[in-house]
Amino acid sequence: MGEGDPLIILHGLFGSGDNWQTLARQYAETHKVYLVDQRNHGHSPHSDEFSYELMASDLAELIEDEGLENISILGHSMGGKTAMVHACTYDQDVVKLIIVDMAPKAYPVHHRLILDGLMSADLANKRSRGEVSKHLESFESNPAVRQFLMKNLYWKEKGELAWRFNVPVINREIQAMVDQPVHGSSNIASLFIRGGQSNYILLEDEQLIKHYFPFASLFSIESAGHWVHAEAPETFYEITRIYLDAP
Repeated sequence: MGEGDPLIILHGLFGSGDNWQTLARQYAETHKVYLVDQRNHGHSPHSDEFSYELMASDLAELIEDEGLENISILGHSMGGKTAMVHACTYDQDVVKLIIVDMAPKAYPVHHRLILDGLMSADLANKRSRGEVSKHLESFESNPAVRQFLMKNLYWKEKGELAWRFNVPVINREIQAMVDQPVHGSSNIASLFIRGGQSNYILLEDEQLIKHYFPFASLFSIESAGHWVHAEAPETFYEITRIYLDAP
């Protein structure tokens, strides 16, 4: 949507490009915005292969197919790691990165209970969305997180519920995904935004970030947790708009 230099937005785990519609419409006042569903998420195909290298390759293929130049990439969480791996691997015309609450390091698995809930949801025997939501209550107490997950539940056909994300493959590969650091480095101008109530980027990670991205700056939104853009949307938009508009 929109016109101008391209801005590609990459969602996080269990998300989709649709989660960014509101902010995308604002960015579209000055940019041509691409809302990407990464593989095994949203409306993109399910694949038995799932890694950051593959998602970075998918991104490189999109950029090539669209003939994009002077590109900015905004990635949240998993999307942020995809953007980092792409920046350190491909020589494409990316001029700015915005990485949201993700550092170039390995992480413990934060989503084990959620994955257990999704894997045991037994959709073949569920007759309503309410039954699935009730099942997830035992695995995730936060109603906002459950609502976020439920956005990915749809009627594949009459009487048959399905997840848009590829639960078995994500479950199988999640440990390898979170264990993976970023290899290489990139001189692309980079803005890392951390949620002050989140532990994904620690203040002491700034030196690590600058090892991989020497021209990076780090900004904290203290009122927000991991979903920075959803918890502090006005502040998030203002910071990112200023950064994107700067020469």
